Amino acid sequence: MSTAVKTKEKVDMDPKYIIKLTVTLFVTCVVVAALLGLVDNVTREKIAAINWENTVNAMKAVVADPDTTTFSDPLENIEAAAAAASAAGGTLDSVYEVQVGGASAGYAIKVVASGSQGNIEMMVGVDSENVVTGVSIVDNSETAGIGSKVMENQNGVLDQFIGKSAADGTLAVGANVDAITGATVSSKGVTAGVNAALAAASAIG
Repeated sequence: MSTAVKTKEKVDMDPKYIIKLTVTLFVTCVVVAALLGLVDNVTREKIAAINWENTVNAMKAVVADPDTTTFSDPLENIEAAAAAASAAGGTLDSVYEVQVGGASAGYAIKVVASGSQGNIEMMVGVDSENVVTGVSIVDNSETAGIGSKVMENQNGVLDQFIGKSAADGTLAVGANVDAITGATVSSKGVTAGVNAALAAASAIG
């Protein structure tokens, strides 16, 4: 029986070659990282610009005169407003001061409330007297043909909130708010969002 003999040859690597390979790999990694960073910065700026444009459009939809209205950057130090919104059944996302002719004219308040299929993100306009000037749906997951009717303002279900204020008491479906038939949960979600916005506006003062 024959035995196969295998020999292992030691491969001697040229140190200069190893150094060259290491430097090449390092430079390649640096270049790729720089390119990825550049792409990320450009993409982030574009996404931020698109998000701001969408936010401005949502704010314009909830003020009395969008053509003469400007908006501030998001307000800071809104912890008290966030707590008030939470107590009213919603989550405060951000608050923007509404300005007409350079003077404060109220707030555009972005809030989130629970719907039938997930969160309802909405913008609520409130004037300087804490009266609702409009409600605009920013994002939602409500059922098409049912809850979506509320989101799309069918039968003016969103418009009914215009003119509402704390003087009307807590807004509630069946009491001082009408619901879309078959979409009661969605209607209650929007109502909770408006209550939260009014509470936030009152806390800001």
